[in-house]
Amino acid sequence: MDRSLTEAFSALFSAKLATSVISIVSLPIVVRELGTTGYGDYAFLISSFSLYMILVSSGVTEGVQKFVAEERADDRWHEHVVGFYLRLTLGLGAVGAVVVGAASASGLPDRLLGAPFSYYFALLAVLVVAAQLRAFTRRTLMGLGLERYSEPLRVAAKLTWVGLGLGLAALGLGVDAFLVSNIAGATLLAVVGLAVIARRLSVSAILRGPPDDFPTRELLSFNGLNIVLVLLLLSLFHVDVVMMRLLTDGGQTGQYRAALAIAEYVWFVPLSLQTLLLHSSSRLWAERRFERLTDIASRITRYVWLLVSLMAIGLFVLADAAIPLYFGPEFTDTVGPLLVLLPGTIGFALARPLYAINQGSGRLRTPIVATGGAAAINVVLNAALIPAYGMIGAAAATSVGYGSMFAFHVACARHLGYRPLADLRFPSLVGTAVVAAPVIYAVDAVLVGDYLSLAVVPVAGAVVYTIVAVAFGAVTVDELRSVTGALPAPVGPRLRALLPGSDR
Repeated sequence: MDRSLTEAFSALFSAKLATSVISIVSLPIVVRELGTTGYGDYAFLISSFSLYMILVSSGVTEGVQKFVAEERADDRWHEHVVGFYLRLTLGLGAVGAVVVGAASASGLPDRLLGAPFSYYFALLAVLVVAAQLRAFTRRTLMGLGLERYSEPLRVAAKLTWVGLGLGLAALGLGVDAFLVSNIAGATLLAVVGLAVIARRLSVSAILRGPPDDFPTRELLSFNGLNIVLVLLLLSLFHVDVVMMRLLTDGGQTGQYRAALAIAEYVWFVPLSLQTLLLHSSSRLWAERRFERLTDIASRITRYVWLLVSLMAIGLFVLADAAIPLYFGPEFTDTVGPLLVLLPGTIGFALARPLYAINQGSGRLRTPIVATGGAAAINVVLNAALIPAYGMIGAAAATSVGYGSMFAFHVACARHLGYRPLADLRFPSLVGTAVVAAPVIYAVDAVLVGDYLSLAVVPVAGAVVYTIVAVAFGAVTVDELRSVTGALPAPVGPRLRALLPGSDR
């Protein structure tokens, strides 16, 4: 099962890029179909569902990804791990669905939030099972080194969600259209992915119980601690949305969630790295290769800093033009929260790969403390600022919570034994942003018309930023060649052809 990190990242990056493009194209259509209030209600449902699913699936999915990637003396280790987690998946999924179904049947959602939330909860009960199997299947494929299957299936599930959801919405359905399409997309990935797993592993060995010496306690211990860790992490994503809906209304929640959706586009590379580094770093931790962990973490931190800073500068410059065109003129108020979110978005992007490496150590108490610190800051500030300042308060609170995540996980990494800032080149990174940002802003200022700015500024900004970064020593041309070499065709080859000294 030895394989190149570059090949695995290429598969993950390709899928993340494809799903990001699908989201970018479809999101304004979805928002227009649902309206600000409908989109706010949908965002509330998905955020609440995501927090709930931590209890149902997080101990399973990341556990199977970590442990199935390991090599142990047991000849049927992979089958025994998959079988153990499959039984856990089905049991927890059934319990989770019954709880949500019972809440729906009681009518409590309607009494708290208004009709037809009890109906929405009935659909969420079905989604619990579909999403549970989707997550188990994808994480198993990744742990087995089969990203070439898991990631195209992820794209297919995304296309199913968008295509079917918009089709049902056109027929007159609203929020429920996208809940039904989510169920369909999850089911598609689960069914096809399980078929792939069945061809790679012995089904009979999976269905048999594990041997007496199977380390059940070790796996359950990781599962329990991982539930706490993931709950704390995802609270940073969803608590602000839930609190906005409970403390304000669906319209403001929709505006705020739109700002979050734009800010989260900055994370598509860090999220790909996080997904890859959980199982990849597990092998390095098992071999106690701390210098290799330092090398990987420090280079990734610097590269991510450069990329997300460029994207944040672009969003800052173009937000006034892009948001009304993208979502519609009624979302003009989304610009303010987005600008406030950007500093924290950079910090959270830097934290994501470190979070995965720290998680891969298996020593989860320290990452729990680190993530818990950021989560506590986020909850307290949201509770204090939303009643007084609404969307801007939520954005400020969340930005601080996001940014603190990076500081906490750097401290966590040093405690665990590696140095993620060893090759950061902090003065060069800051100098690059300080010099490039005014130039990019000036390019936008001299252009007439929003459409022209949106077409020219991203390309011109990337060129200016790259030249300044190389001049300041934040990155070398050889490093750029190495990074672009990890990107899939046609993106990687075309970018490499633009670098100095490349064959044309």
